[in-house]
Amino acid sequence: MTSVEICAGAGGQSLGLERAGFEHEALVEIDGACCATLRANRPRWNVLHGDVNQFDGRAFAGVELLAGGVPCPPFSVAGKQLGAKDERDLFPEALRLTDEIRPRAVMLENVRGFLDPGFEGYRDRLFAQFRKLGYRTDIKLLRASDHGVPQLRPRVVIVALRSDDADHFAWPEISTATAPTVGNTLLDLMAANNWRGAEAWAAGAQSIGPTIVGGSKKHGGPDLGPSRARKAWAQLGVNGGTIADSAPERDFTEVPKLTVRMVARIQGFPDDWHFTGRKTAAYRQVGNAFPPPVAEAVGRSIMQMFELAARRTVMVA
Repeated sequence: MTSVEICAGAGGQSLGLERAGFEHEALVEIDGACCATLRANRPRWNVLHGDVNQFDGRAFAGVELLAGGVPCPPFSVAGKQLGAKDERDLFPEALRLTDEIRPRAVMLENVRGFLDPGFEGYRDRLFAQFRKLGYRTDIKLLRASDHGVPQLRPRVVIVALRSDDADHFAWPEISTATAPTVGNTLLDLMAANNWRGAEAWAAGAQSIGPTIVGGSKKHGGPDLGPSRARKAWAQLGVNGGTIADSAPERDFTEVPKLTVRMVARIQGFPDDWHFTGRKTAAYRQVGNAFPPPVAEAVGRSIMQMFELAARRTVMVA
């Protein structure tokens, strides 16, 4: 099964969909640092550095899946929630590309704010436009911690499916295993420089973390979010004021900070996924990503839908 992804970022959704069995025909991303990260980790991927508004999907007509994490500022409570009035709203482009590519399924991710009552009219219009194109839509709020990721990170996922496939789709089930704690997840990374306090720190960080906040280019340096998020991190024994260059040294006695690699692991990235660029650029790539395990779970549900539809076709034939 093949896919095209827009707003690919640093590869969280891309990696998850790859694990689910999809082969990427193209990944479109406007940020150069993210493109470098994608190419560094998957040289064989067709990474297209450019604006989605200028991307012509007709060359990829017939791929099974169109996916993307369209920009969240138009709907985020951290922004002005301008919705359709925000120039960064790319849902119209997703509709255009759906019309050009005509995939069997569309998967779009956004922030929880997209479900706010103020956007009900926007959602109704969006889903109506998908219906005109011949797709049935469904929407669900998924929590990363329900899929093995050590943070809450609620995200809205929209699927638009062809009518002959839609009856076979089911959202991924919540994992029966409890998500690992921050302490257990990061103990080996915190102890990488033989920090004497690593075990004690991990023992005090026995819960999942708050949602990682990625920030934007307008934001100053890398940190773990606004004051409320920093307070939540402080309860886990983490200084959220900035990101560290390395793990604590042997005789470190202060409150530790997270490194980019630590944040990446909390997001569900494997340790061999390399983020290019300096610390601030790398952290933003990590912080804005869709956790790979969640993308994989939804991707597998879509793949299972295709398989069930194929079996039904064989039985009817």
